[in-house]
Amino acid sequence: ALPAACLPPCPSSMSLVFDEFGRPYILVKDQNTRSRLKGLDAQKANIKGATAVARILRSSLGPKGMDKMLQSPDGDVTITNDGATILEQMEVTHQIGKLLVELSKSQDMEIGDGTTGVVVMAGSLLEQAETLLDKGIHPSRIAEGYDIASKVACEHLDKIAKDYDWTSQNFENLVQTCMTTLNSKIVGRCKRQMAEICVQAVVAVADLKRKDVNLDLIKVDGKVGGKLEDTTLVHGLVIDKEFSHPQMPKRIDDARIAILTCPFEPPKPKTKHKLDIDTVEKYESLQKAERKYFDDMVQQCLDSGANLVMCQWGFDDEANHLLYHRKLPAVRWVGGVELELLAIATGGRIVPRFQELTPDKLGKASAVKEVAFGTTKDRCLVVEGCGETKSVTIFVRGGNRMMVDETKRSLHDAICVARNLIRDSHIVYGGGAAEIGMAIAVENAADSVHSVEQYAMRGFAEALDAVPIALAENSGLSPIECLTEVKSRQIKEQNPYLGIDCNEVGTNDMREQNVFETLVGKKQQIMLATSVVKMILKVDDVITSGEYE
Repeated sequence: ALPAACLPPCPSSMSLVFDEFGRPYILVKDQNTRSRLKGLDAQKANIKGATAVARILRSSLGPKGMDKMLQSPDGDVTITNDGATILEQMEVTHQIGKLLVELSKSQDMEIGDGTTGVVVMAGSLLEQAETLLDKGIHPSRIAEGYDIASKVACEHLDKIAKDYDWTSQNFENLVQTCMTTLNSKIVGRCKRQMAEICVQAVVAVADLKRKDVNLDLIKVDGKVGGKLEDTTLVHGLVIDKEFSHPQMPKRIDDARIAILTCPFEPPKPKTKHKLDIDTVEKYESLQKAERKYFDDMVQQCLDSGANLVMCQWGFDDEANHLLYHRKLPAVRWVGGVELELLAIATGGRIVPRFQELTPDKLGKASAVKEVAFGTTKDRCLVVEGCGETKSVTIFVRGGNRMMVDETKRSLHDAICVARNLIRDSHIVYGGGAAEIGMAIAVENAADSVHSVEQYAMRGFAEALDAVPIALAENSGLSPIECLTEVKSRQIKEQNPYLGIDCNEVGTNDMREQNVFETLVGKKQQIMLATSVVKMILKVDDVITSGEYE
């Protein structure tokens, strides 16, 4: 306890008490345990928090990168080496660590690939910044130096980038770039097949005149069972449902689909109601009225010309039997998202009331068939030949749920890479070749800067070396030896396409190994990592709300 005059008023963390003589005293709660970080201490604490997160992802980088097993609070297990997924499920509580989680998310949302590399890059920049802070360089000057260096690096990327021509008939270059993305994933053993499926899916829905791809038209679905090689591309939709009656036909050719959001049941009053039935005649008349409702609903569907009904809601056994009896196949409990996709793909309209059902609102498909899997009773519907829109589904198979989920995440990355190449067909070479080239360019540019920023620029160049070093480490090679050898050859031969030979093919030339990355993805990595590091370096005071004395 301290005399009241010694302390500034802070009512939330203090309490006023009186001694036996009536003199007031103030008790300060947890006075010895609370602290506030300022200046250099705050910056170093922030850097340590961020680099700890980046170090976790470092071992997941590259084709020989390791996977992480993550267990959620309710016991669900996820095995992945996708940077965005790892950070999202890690539940990072450190304030600055959360910035790296957001960094990875923004890379995933904008580019779709490179989520691990961007975090490793940011962590390496922060490690170099800590060394520069120890030398007494002001954080603002470090941030300015990093800014200059990032511009030099992006200019160098533009110089070494190659424009890759492709057509809808010959898309081998797209396949090679997608294979580079899938090389580091769990599906690496059949990367060629997966890359071809992804590129075919993207090309099928791409608007080549506008150079744009609507990814909503590509659905990635999966079922446990079979092997990874059984993964197929369906030019249409796969719906995880089956026909409502087991005796309904399993295949419908030239399907005219009524897409309904109204249930097959008599209307119910919205207010509370009570119905008294005291005679057999009244019960029979009620039963007839109900049957007439069902009859009218089915008749309205048949009058519109529909030969298949997709309903968002369920219907009871009586309605189901009537639909079968009137030879109108139906599917119930179809999800809202699937109904929307079905409407887009088949050119139909979602109908909220039976009275509004007309022939022009029906969706059209060349065939709808029910497919069974293995010896189980697992079935799903395949809608093929959707005339209006080129909607496609990648149907993934795998030995267990974790395998299927990780394959879906890997295919999403490859689809995004193919989409980026259609938008901008420039590529740079992978295997750390681009990073080593950028490091050399930044070091040369630093020699012409006469202010303190040159130290930050050299630090930026050293940070760029972290990616090839991590690639070599994860591949079981000697990191320093590999890096120095490739860097000296790049300078001597003036060849910016030399990188780390992770797969030990026997050549360091990434053109021969066909290891490509998109230019837009690599530039985004550099710019995002630099902007986050600048933000972290500008923080010099950490105040936790309600905890500062």
